[in-house]
Amino acid sequence: MSEALFTLVGTDVRLQIRLTPKSKKNAINTIINDAQGQMALKVSVTAVPEKGKANAALIKLLSKEWKLAKSDIEISAGELNRHKTLLLKGGGVSLQQRLIEWMKQNNV
Repeated sequence: MSEALFTLVGTDVRLQIRLTPKSKKNAINTIINDAQGQMALKVSVTAVPEKGKANAALIKLLSKEWKLAKSDIEISAGELNRHKTLLLKGGGVSLQQRLIEWMKQNNV
């Protein structure tokens, strides 16, 4: 199921995020289907949705968990919305496979 979550765009990997700010903990929770029927990764952060704090917390969490540079994670759509599109720069197929493997190992 996680294979469909990570889409290759040239040498980048695109994925949909459903972000929940002001949560009890920072966590990558599960894969969900959004209202449009698209798969999205549900992520929660403790930061408030003010002045980009929740977005910064999201990037920090993903960077730490997936061992990516923060500069390689870009919010390409939905910066002011809880539904976001992220672009993970570089890595291509090997990054896609690494993320799929991470999802399996962490039971996401």
